[in-house]
Amino acid sequence: PAVKGFEIGAGFEAARLRGSEMNDPFRIEGGKITTLSNNAGGILGGISTGLDIVCRAAVKPTPSIGKVQQTVNLKTLENTEIAIKGRHDPTIPPRMVPVAEAMVALVLA
Repeated sequence: PAVKGFEIGAGFEAARLRGSEMNDPFRIEGGKITTLSNNAGGILGGISTGLDIVCRAAVKPTPSIGKVQQTVNLKTLENTEIAIKGRHDPTIPPRMVPVAEAMVALVLA
């Protein structure tokens, strides 16, 4: 899969925070309940808080590149090099936004 990481809100950074830093303090503004921050990414306990839902995905680069790379010849079991000519795999980055939006929509439905 092209997606190698996925996070909501503070995501992986949350592991480095203290509870006092990660918590989103509640308050009243304009007669509505809101929070001072959105470290939870708009989701607490699997339920939307009404704030923006913030998620990020890390996508790996396309592996077939024009640069010579180290590999192994499976017939001879020897180290060798490979140079790929042309593109032989789909590139996901241009399609990542609509794919991610569709997946979030499915999860929220």
